[in-house]
Amino acid sequence: MTLWKKSSKPAKAMDKAGSPKGKPLIEQVVPRAAISGGEISIQGSGFTENGRSRPTVRFGDRLGNLLVSSPTRLVVRVPEGVVSGDLTVDTGRAVSDPAAVAVGVTIADNLHPVTNPAVDAAGNIFTTFSGSRGQKVPITVYKIDRQHTVHPFLNDLMNPTGLAIDRDGHLYVSSRIEGAIYKVTPDGQRSVYAQGMGVACGIAFDADENLYVGDRTGTIFKISRDRQIFVIATLEPSVAAYHLAFGPEGNLYVTGPTTSSYDHIFRISPAGEVALFYRGLGRPQGLAFDVAGNLYVAASLEGRRGVVRLTPDAQAELVISGYGIVGLAFTQQKSLILATNISLIELFMDVEGLPLLS
Repeated sequence: MTLWKKSSKPAKAMDKAGSPKGKPLIEQVVPRAAISGGEISIQGSGFTENGRSRPTVRFGDRLGNLLVSSPTRLVVRVPEGVVSGDLTVDTGRAVSDPAAVAVGVTIADNLHPVTNPAVDAAGNIFTTFSGSRGQKVPITVYKIDRQHTVHPFLNDLMNPTGLAIDRDGHLYVSSRIEGAIYKVTPDGQRSVYAQGMGVACGIAFDADENLYVGDRTGTIFKISRDRQIFVIATLEPSVAAYHLAFGPEGNLYVTGPTTSSYDHIFRISPAGEVALFYRGLGRPQGLAFDVAGNLYVAASLEGRRGVVRLTPDAQAELVISGYGIVGLAFTQQKSLILATNISLIELFMDVEGLPLLS
């Protein structure tokens, strides 16, 4: 895929690959989006002269860390502080035409998310400082407003894990150590919504506002609006957490990392029928859908870590490169909020997320 427009300037002498003689040619950048520390592959020609020299790769004016170099392929690590813009290859004798890349920007740090953040109708983002098992921290849930100002939102809630928001703007929080789900008003008043949920991790609402809870020991619970509790499915236990998201067709999708490096994504029908949607991801965690029905999963694919996009017919592609991503959520501004182990990052991809509770 060519990443720039045709020039109206007079034609120059071309080499065998079709680029101006001596000028490196970028044909493809994979993936086209990353966070700092992520690795991008650049394919093309003229990057080195018979392997005798190493080019430089720049993101704007920032130098990338070149990991692999050959005449037709480069692998580069995205440096800290880079923003979305142009990537170029410089051989020392000529510079390629630019290729556009999207790079995420940190909007909050010193956090400890373990699954998806939650975004309300006003664009506020909620995330956690989950802590290790039994750890007490002063602030356990934070609210980040549209200006990216971080506000303490909840304290004294032990090991908050999964987050979800209902149509009225109430935040629901699972506590994996208590096996409880809390309901929190927009002004931060909380009450117990349900108990006895085992090691409660990921939570998600269906279109009828039934709340589903993943107990990582192997149970998916359904809590009806009148708070009746049902076991909707049982799965293999997870070594970390279950992560839940509803697709546009009303099925529930579940990830739960095991000790395998070739893990599953399960699809559960409203009747509780469990089917395998995809197998082959390493440590799949948080997940979210776009309006086209594509599923985005924090995972590794063929050894490459980041966010994997799965089409409705389960075709997989790494679309964001980066390490430590545990969850994600779409905003109304067509950006993705990526949760790493310590921070939230916003990445604009011009992709519209599936409205929750639609």
